[in-house]
Amino acid sequence: MNTVIAFKDVKKAYGDKVVLEHFNLSVEQGEFVTIIGSSGCGKTTILKMINGLIKPTGGSILLHGQNIEEKDMIQLRRNIGYAIQGSVLFPHMTVEQNISYVPNLLNKRDKQRTRNAVSKWMKIVGLDEELKERYPSELSGGQQQRVGIARSLAASPDLLLMDEPFGAVDEITRGQLQVELKQIYEKTGITVLFVTHDISEALKLGTKVLVMDHGVIQQYAPPDVLLHAPATEFVRRLVEKERRVCRLPEEKLLDCAYSGASSAIE
Repeated sequence: MNTVIAFKDVKKAYGDKVVLEHFNLSVEQGEFVTIIGSSGCGKTTILKMINGLIKPTGGSILLHGQNIEEKDMIQLRRNIGYAIQGSVLFPHMTVEQNISYVPNLLNKRDKQRTRNAVSKWMKIVGLDEELKERYPSELSGGQQQRVGIARSLAASPDLLLMDEPFGAVDEITRGQLQVELKQIYEKTGITVLFVTHDISEALKLGTKVLVMDHGVIQQYAPPDVLLHAPATEFVRRLVEKERRVCRLPEEKLLDCAYSGASSAIE
């Protein structure tokens, strides 16, 4: 498999406060990596360094084998989908204008192609065509989040970064969005890095789960390995939270995790 993202001995510090140090990680093409860990452990920092919003203090980050510091930052960000909690839509733009924002920048002459992309992604994320002319203030929280996801995917990026995208919606909507995102991933084969504070969500969505604590990788493995062979005490406690929610023996734990039982890490 091809490596999409590689962190090579990366360090990030703010003065005397070190967020990441000697951080090494490789993400292969087509992986859905969920990232979970304690507050302030560097989860969001990892995403922001990938799209150049934060520069590492040391080490290097490679995108398809090229150091991102050698890339044009505007072009880099246009080719990486990015969705965050609350969607952060442009309030003065309609749903259609929000979703088509990046495709319009990339394909200024092909308006029909952009309109087709908007319709395609609205359908995939479960938005009715009649919502195209509405503004964000006229949408529910779940609808706004769907628009945000559609916007992040409309330019057909091969890498999608998601920072707790479902954190601001209710549990029912969250479950629906998880199902839709999983279907999008399976249809497109896009590589995803997804930050969450919910271990159940991490296990349900990820092909691999990255567990972090105080800037250090505790385990990077598929969900079943995480559940049945936790590498550290921190991971074991995380799994125990899930076990208490499920109240099932070990052999049934993974099925319960995938069903969406909620267990958040603070």
